[in-house]
Formats: sequence, structure tokens, C-alpha cells
Amino acid sequence: MKTTLKITNMDCASCAANIEHTLEKTEGVQSASVNFASEKARIEFDIRKIDINAIKKTIGELGYGAIDEAAEMAGMPDHSQHHPEEPAGKMRKRFFYSLIFGLPIIYMTMAPLIELPQLPLTEQAGALIQLVLTTAIIAVCFDIWKYGFKGMLKLRPNMDSLIFIGTATAYFYSLIILILSISEDLYFESAALILIFIVLGKYLEAKTKGKTGEAVKKLIGLQPKEATVIRDRQEIKINIAEIKIGDIVLVRPGEKIPVDGKVIDGYSGVDEKMITGESIPVEKKVGDNVIGATINKTGFLKIEAKRIGKDTVLAQIIKVVEEAMESKAPIQLLVDKISLYFVPSVIVIAILAAAVWLLTGQSFAFSLMIFVTVLIIACPCALGLATPTAIMMGTGLAAEKGILIKNADALEIAKKITMVVFDKTGTLTKGEPALTDIVEISNLIRQPANQVSKMEILKLAASLEKKSEHPLAQAIIDEAKKNNLEFFEVKNFEAIPGKGAKGKIENKNILIGNRALIADNNIEINNEISQLIENFENQGKTAMIVAIENKIVGIIAVADTLKETSIEAVKKLRKIGKKVAMITGDNKRTAEAIARQLGIEKILAEVLPQDKSQEIKNLQAQGEIVAFVGDGINDAPALTQADLGIAVGSGSDIAIESGQIILVKNDLRDAISAIDLSAYTLKKIRQNLFWAFFYNVAGLPIAAGILFPFFGWLLNPAIAAAAMAFSSVSVILNALTMKYRKI
Repeated sequence: MKTTLKITNMDCASCAANIEHTLEKTEGVQSASVNFASEKARIEFDIRKIDINAIKKTIGELGYGAIDEAAEMAGMPDHSQHHPEEPAGKMRKRFFYSLIFGLPIIYMTMAPLIELPQLPLTEQAGALIQLVLTTAIIAVCFDIWKYGFKGMLKLRPNMDSLIFIGTATAYFYSLIILILSISEDLYFESAALILIFIVLGKYLEAKTKGKTGEAVKKLIGLQPKEATVIRDRQEIKINIAEIKIGDIVLVRPGEKIPVDGKVIDGYSGVDEKMITGESIPVEKKVGDNVIGATINKTGFLKIEAKRIGKDTVLAQIIKVVEEAMESKAPIQLLVDKISLYFVPSVIVIAILAAAVWLLTGQSFAFSLMIFVTVLIIACPCALGLATPTAIMMGTGLAAEKGILIKNADALEIAKKITMVVFDKTGTLTKGEPALTDIVEISNLIRQPANQVSKMEILKLAASLEKKSEHPLAQAIIDEAKKNNLEFFEVKNFEAIPGKGAKGKIENKNILIGNRALIADNNIEINNEISQLIENFENQGKTAMIVAIENKIVGIIAVADTLKETSIEAVKKLRKIGKKVAMITGDNKRTAEAIARQLGIEKILAEVLPQDKSQEIKNLQAQGEIVAFVGDGINDAPALTQADLGIAVGSGSDIAIESGQIILVKNDLRDAISAIDLSAYTLKKIRQNLFWAFFYNVAGLPIAAGILFPFFGWLLNPAIAAAAMAFSSVSVILNALTMKYRKI
């Protein structure tokens, strides 16, 4: 069983790593992935060994909260209860109150340094005021101390643990000095300022982190809140969550369609731009399907609800985007491992640094400040945010452009792709073939001396193909219907994948298919017929042979037109250095004709559906990192076998489920955009990780006092706190610049 939990009280990557590590060691938990940026945990577990309450309890024992999000209602998920502004608002209040208490301390500390009028207080009175105000700030920020202390007790220290140790050390050291009236410097202001800057950093982090999820919020905002339905012959307005499958929904011009359904009355143009990217309204009439959240532009529509709540197209898109945002790139695994051991290592480094200065003759107070400064500056918040924020922005940006990246793995793989293999029918072509030619050969169904007419050939072929699901079959059926032909009854129908179909009509064995089917039935193809077929194939048409009782009676040619974007997509891929190939069940000559139009050099023709995945495997064996782009049910194995499966959004549900990237707009140029965005996202991840690591690598030695013997420079703990806070914000801001990227 899988579940998603909202995790509260996490402060850094080590928190996420600790939770993840603990859950993975818990009996019954099969896998766990905790994302610090999204504050979500995705857990797979054996319900026979552990239940969701036990998992929540385990997380709670670590000092964190867990809210079950898997039990979402039948309607669209209400994300408002976990709105990113909630933690931001809480931190804003904490910062406001801590700043009020902290301003007098700041003034008392800074006034002598910048020659401002000093308060008329004795040294003892000033110290007592600092004690009271610092205590008030600690009370306001007590959660930091609480969770930090819990982490220490459980031997799983986190960022709050570092802050707790540092500020508590400064506070209680100063308190002891004050009580004993020892003539030493007090460090109440260090504890106070550290907490103020930490809370400011947490507020800015929460506020900016919330912006990385704007794509999901925009998608959720597309869904209307209310709908008009017919209940007991009355029109009533109800909340969208109350709609049931089978309800009759009324949609007036200008209103959003609330559910996925079928038009049962009315005619209108519907704006499906949010799904297809096309601004021109799509004609909708009785029998047509409509998608929830699209806009009814002109006419009145009466719709029967078919899919509601979490089953709608929009809800599925939101689910894919959220899962992608919360997934981890392979590079994150290294970061998580580092984060798990980072905080304990920092504590050790801080103790060693303080001990070294004591041994070199420095005062205890000096060594204490070194200890505190090292703890504060090394908080690994930026490290934990580096990867997930970039992934959230990258996948969110892609979603806004109609590209659904289902997981972070796809981002890393997409950049490495060396070859893109396209399925032909429905991917490179429109998948709407039309019958172009019918040629009579001979007639053996009635009298051998008579020829079978074009209409008779069409009627036979259409009757047989009526039971087939192949796109080419539909072209023949459509042509028969256009000519008002009645269909024969077909017996013993059999579809032969990659070859054609056969059956009995009026007790005659009828075949329709390609040369392979004809050869399998030992039917001879003379030179004249062979030349005729070749001519069609050289024109990029698919020739189907019709035979009666093992005698060829006709040839039907069908052509599928290329998508307008296919040629441009292939050209762009070749321009950025990717090899391009086409795979198809068509014969080599037809495939070559299509490939010439597209500018594709590598052709994999006459490939049976079940062999597509093997062809992909062969390319991988040759050292290629392969992206496969397809749309049909028979593409699912190839999509799964490929290093990167890209499914076009208009394709079958199975194909979409198999793909790692979904092109919602059915525009092949988006495949290039996905590859480009993946490379850009990885670039941002590397930038973030560089600065996060650089900050800690550079900051730790300075905090430890390495510059003091040479220049007399010593880093103030409050400055270290400010630097730590803003390092996290800078990482998030770097990720946010991604939204200005044009794709």
C-alpha cells in the first residue's frame, strides 16, 4: 500500500534524512521518500505488518507531525489546509514579536560602537534587561529549542539541535556569569540575535518556498467551485464535490465545465487551451466527450458526468505534477546521505575547534564563541533545499507548458539522451488515415469472369475491418459509411497483429492485409500487382491487399498525413545533436517515403508491435541512450523499455501510464522542450549544490577562527546566523529564476 503524509516541524535536510532513514528501518515499510522542500513523505508499506497509524506514531516519536493526505475525499483535493502561507504566517508572527523584544538589545549592543546616546542604566541593570528580553525571545521561538532538544535526546540531531546548543550555551553561560557576578563578557545579545535571524530566515524560506508550488496552485484554480445539475427535475447549484457519476450537468456560455463527461444535448465551441494549448475552440456536439475545467464558449451544453473528483483529467494532471515535485533526483541520494551525518559531524567540529583554542591559551569565553559560531554557520538548510526547489520549479514550469514530467529521474535521463525514436502512426502522423485509392484486380466471389467493383471491394474490406481497432481499419470503415454501404456479416474474424485480418463472408474466406499476410497464406503476387503496390508505397501510402479464397481481388491504399510539427521537431532534435529514428509496422518502402519527408535517416520498418521493445533494447545494446515517443497501446512495452518513455497526451491511457514524460498538447516540439528544460533544471541543481557546499566549506573554517591569527578577524555568531538564514533564501531565489526561462 502507498500513502502520502504531510510532515510538519522539519527544519533542514537532516530532518528529512532522519525520518526517511528511520522509516526504511521500520518493519513493514518497503520504501520511504521524504522531501524537505514540499514537506511530504511518500511511503510504501505492507499493510499486513504495519498500518498508517503506526507509521504516524513512528514519525511522531522523532519529534515531527504527520498528517494523512491519502484519505482525500471524492472531490478535488483541498490543498488549502496545507497552504504554504500557513508556516510563512506563523514565522512572520514569531519574527515580529522576537524583533520587538530584540530591538532594545540591538540598540544597547550597537550604541557604544556607533556613538549613539546610551541608555542611562547601570551595567547590572543593562544585563538584567538583556536577560529578560532574551528570555522572552526564547519563549517566542521555543519550538526551535524544543525540537532541537528532542533531536539531541533521540541521538538524531538536526538543524534546530545546532541552534539549540549554540543559543542555550550562550544564554546559560551568560546567566551563570550574571548570577555569580563574575567580571566576564555576557552573550545574551548573541543568543537573541541568532534566534531573530534564524526566525527571519525561516520566514523568508517559507514564503519563497511557497512560490515554487505556484504551478500546482494555478492548476487547482482552474477547477470551478460550483456546478448546476438537474435533481428531481429541478436545476440546483451544488458544490463540485457533491456531483455524482451519472448526474446531468448544465453548462451555460462562458462557464467552466465542472467534470469530465459526455454531451447529451446542445452544441457549442469549447476552449480546451488548458489541455491542448490550442486557442481555437473545439466543436462539441451530442456524443462528444468534454474535459473538466475547460471553458464553454458559445452554446448551451447538457453533460452527463462520467469522471469526477480525483478521476478527472485535471485531477490526474495535478497528481502527476505533485508526485514529480516530491520525487527525488538520483543526485539527491548523495545529498541525503551527507545530510544524515552532517549535523553530528558539525557538533564534533565545533567541540574540536573550541578545544584547540583553549589549548592554545585563549579564554573560555573566546572558545565558547568559536563553538557557538561553528554550530550556527553550518546549519544545512541550503543543502536540503538545493535539489528539491529546482525540481519543483522545473516540473511546475513544464506543467504550465503542457509537459508532465512524472518523476525527477526523467530529468537526469532526458539530458543524457543520444537517440530519439518515434512511433509513426499517431505520433509523427495525425493517426487519422484516409482512404486514397481502390484498384480492382479480379472477381471470384460470384462469377470468375466478372470483376469485383471498387464498391464491392470496399464493402468487403469495411465489413471485415469493422471488428478491428487498427487506425487504418477506421479509414476504410469511414469511406464505406460515406458511400452508404451496408456491411456484410462476418464470421470467424481474426485480427493478425502487424499483418491484417481475416474472416468469412458469405462462406468465403476473406483476407485484408500486407504482403506478409498474403505470403503466410501462400498467395502469389504477380509482377503487375507488386509494381502497383510499390508505386503506392513510394508515395508514402500503405497498400492493403484484399483476397477472396486465396485470390487477390483488389488493392486499397490508405495515407496518414504528417503532423504539422513533426518536421520541425525532427529538425530541432538533429540540430541539438540527437540521433532520430522512426519505428513502424509499415513496409520499408512506405517507411522510407515518410522518413524522407521528415528528414529521418534511421528507419526501423516492418516491426511487429510485440517486437518494438526488442528493437529499443537492440539500440541500447549499441550504446545508445534511447528516448521513445509513442501513443498507442502497442507502444507501452517500448515506452517502458526505453531509457526515457515520452507519451503523447492524446494517446491511450496505457501509453500515458507507461511514459515518464507526457506531452499533453500532443506537440512533438514539446519533446525538445522537455529535454532542454531537463538540462536547465539539472544546471540549477548543480548551481544550488555548489553554493550550498561552498557556503559550508568556506564558512566553517572562518567560523572556527582560521583567520584570527593572521588578521585578527573573528566571525560574530549573530553574523553567522544571518549568513546561514540568507544562504537558504539565496538557493530558493536561484530556483525561482527558472520561471523566467522560455521553453
